[in-house]
Amino acid sequence: MKTVQELSEKWLQRHSDTLTHSQRHVLQSSFDRAAVSRNTNDAVEAQLSFGDRLADAVARFGGSWKFILGFSVFLLVWTVVNTVLLGRGSFDPYPFIFLNLMLSMLAAFQAPIIMMAQNRQAQHDRIDAAHDYEVNLKAEIEIMALHDKLDQLRNDELLVLLQRIEAMAESIRSLELTNHPKRDDTGA
Repeated sequence: MKTVQELSEKWLQRHSDTLTHSQRHVLQSSFDRAAVSRNTNDAVEAQLSFGDRLADAVARFGGSWKFILGFSVFLLVWTVVNTVLLGRGSFDPYPFIFLNLMLSMLAAFQAPIIMMAQNRQAQHDRIDAAHDYEVNLKAEIEIMALHDKLDQLRNDELLVLLQRIEAMAESIRSLELTNHPKRDDTGA
């Protein structure tokens, strides 16, 4: 049985001291015959705070057609109410300064919240990429191990075949000697 150090030198062509944590983990899992795949979503979800979940919900809603259509309806109603229905007695007459203030405040809060959600998603993507690397490395190592096993089986079979051929050749030589005694080369 090989050690992790031998596996790293054989399959990764690297000394075990230069391996990353991921590479060492993958080699150890190959050595132990353990799986490296896992559901990264569960690990990420377990670490989410209330603020992270709220930022995700705001980003999910703020980037949806429901928000765009609902906000469009709100703006249309605001405009109609303040120009047509209320006329001169409207609480926010044209050019809708109060509406602009509200929109600016909404954007001031919504933009950083969406950026927090994007940053968290980028972190999740990095975790997924690292996991994909581990799974791919493990697959490569297992394929190399299978190639080694197949090469060894082929070499063992070739050795057995050569031994059988040698045994048959020896049997043929002994049969020839018993059936045809040694003749004198002088032709007598």
